Amino acid sequence: MASRRNFIKNTSIAGMGLFAVPGFAHNSFSAADKLNVGLIGVGLRGTNHLQNLLLRKDVNVTAICDVDTDRITIAKNHIADAKGKAPKVFGANELDYKNLLALADVDAVIIATPWLWHTRMTVDAMEAGKYAGVEVSASNTLEECWDLVNTHERTGTHMMILENVNYRRDVLAVLNMVKQNIFGEMVHYRCGYQHDLRHVKFNDGKTAYGKGVEFGEKGISESKWRTEHSVKRNADVYPTHGLGPIAVMADVNRGNRFMSMTSHASKGIGLHNYIVREGGEQHPNAKVKFKQGDVITSTIDTANGETIIITHDCNLPRPYSLGFRAQGANGLWEVDGSRIYVEGKSEPHQWDDAQPWLDTYDHPLWKKYGEYALNAGHGGMDFFVLNSFVESAKPNIAPPLDAYDAAAWSAVTPLSELSIANNGEPQDFPDFTRGLWMKRTPYNWMKETY
Repeated sequence: MASRRNFIKNTSIAGMGLFAVPGFAHNSFSAADKLNVGLIGVGLRGTNHLQNLLLRKDVNVTAICDVDTDRITIAKNHIADAKGKAPKVFGANELDYKNLLALADVDAVIIATPWLWHTRMTVDAMEAGKYAGVEVSASNTLEECWDLVNTHERTGTHMMILENVNYRRDVLAVLNMVKQNIFGEMVHYRCGYQHDLRHVKFNDGKTAYGKGVEFGEKGISESKWRTEHSVKRNADVYPTHGLGPIAVMADVNRGNRFMSMTSHASKGIGLHNYIVREGGEQHPNAKVKFKQGDVITSTIDTANGETIIITHDCNLPRPYSLGFRAQGANGLWEVDGSRIYVEGKSEPHQWDDAQPWLDTYDHPLWKKYGEYALNAGHGGMDFFVLNSFVESAKPNIAPPLDAYDAAAWSAVTPLSELSIANNGEPQDFPDFTRGLWMKRTPYNWMKETY
């Protein structure tokens, strides 16, 4: 954070001017206007959003909400340290967020709460006329997916799914290559969430990512709620980090759409083995039956004829990877191995190191704001997703990742659950655009603003 403040200071001194930094000049806001933002959920993720909001000159954080009083104290201290006005505070009970939504001095809200609250809070925000940004995934059931779309259409209020991986530097560079037809007509994609989360799903009840095998009421942070999904659901419960970037490359909901999906799950032994290793065979949690398979594989067919393979792999020991692959008629990119092959440009049957290609096609956003964004979180992509939210909310226009995207990407969870339960039976995707995908224009992802 300190280096980001220094960057702002240095660019001003160097004569670049404040207009080079987001938040200082806008088409729709005068210099005196600011977006009033409320935060619902100020745990670790919500606090990261708060810290980035506090570095902007075009935002006031006017209200915060969390049922954890310790997190409220931390958030208030961050605001005070940034010389901000003390926010209104909510959190008397689980429904107190509705009182935050009733405030006149809240224009937009960021929702960073446990998954089961995402849709209901986003729906209530749109009903209250508040521009809503919701963390991933946006929904847990098909009914909730439709709730997002129907509420947006009925109220005219916008919501954005805050999928930060869409703004990762290599992802945007490859999107640039796809848009420039470097790989030719696109045929196949792979993606997923392959991340050893055992230290997230379990802890000692004292530190968020400490050792231990507690979860639920005895856990802290994400283990308090996230692990229950592995106990009760055999599904890809976290698809959007991988699928979001691929959906944009494939123009899903804007000239293309998901048609059907099949899913299969391996046996589930990873979480049990972890409990036994760290807590012993006699620990009460060693008796818990986890419904979720350790590796879940889904295949999506699109209207334009591409296939997409999604892998969920979070319960076994492994290095982190989102497993990206984008393959066209003339070549492909694979994130594992950081390699690219383009027919007629690469040596026949030999991979190129991806980095020179990624440098050549570096996205305009990263060229312009990369240094400023670097310390925002998750390698810089947290800056860009928040910037897109703020810049869309100020003029109250549709965001790059809208309600239809939130619904389509999140639908993977309930559809995978149905397919697995029915021995891999294909599941049809709802058309959340009601046919308008054929006419909707793709968002201009190649601009340098947001």
